[in-house]
Amino acid sequence: MKLAVVTGNPNKAREVAACFAGVLEVEHVALDCPELRDDDVGEIARGKAEFAYRTLSRPLIVDDTGLFVDALRGFPGSYAAYVQKTIGNAGILKLMEGVTDRSARFETAIAFADERGIRVFRGILPGTIVTPRGEEGFGYDPIFAYEGRTLAEMPLSEKSRVSHRARALEAFRAWVEQDSGHGLPGDRTVNRTKNE
Repeated sequence: MKLAVVTGNPNKAREVAACFAGVLEVEHVALDCPELRDDDVGEIARGKAEFAYRTLSRPLIVDDTGLFVDALRGFPGSYAAYVQKTIGNAGILKLMEGVTDRSARFETAIAFADERGIRVFRGILPGTIVTPRGEEGFGYDPIFAYEGRTLAEMPLSEKSRVSHRARALEAFRAWVEQDSGHGLPGDRTVNRTKNE
């Protein structure tokens, strides 16, 4: 099967291609998909996949990512990209002033579409909101810590192994390798902890 990775970001397409080397042929397709508004990144990814499949009529994946901060009742959630553009990391840290519960999580949903329908795979990375550290990465990486280090303190190769996107891709790859000929079961989430 040849898989289209529908994204405006060629780096995402390269990450998918590396994950599926020897399993699937991957092609980057830049298609501007309308984005639904929903609190669930899986529903947003599903909507983008429906549009992309109607347009391209071939097997494809799309993704959506959110940052959920517990003390902010899940804000910015699925609106993470907009919040990053408007108030940035400084704005999130301002909202967190005096807050002791710093727990947060990133969640990525990858939606796969083919002639049988749409299947959503999720990856969750638990962490904490911290003062900015590190020079790598982008977006929220300097203020999001996983196992004591921010994502901006990790080399890209390490971040790519532990990230929420990597976990969603891992769930998708496991399905491709084991279940792809057996219909479309429900959502699958990868949320490993240090001890798993």
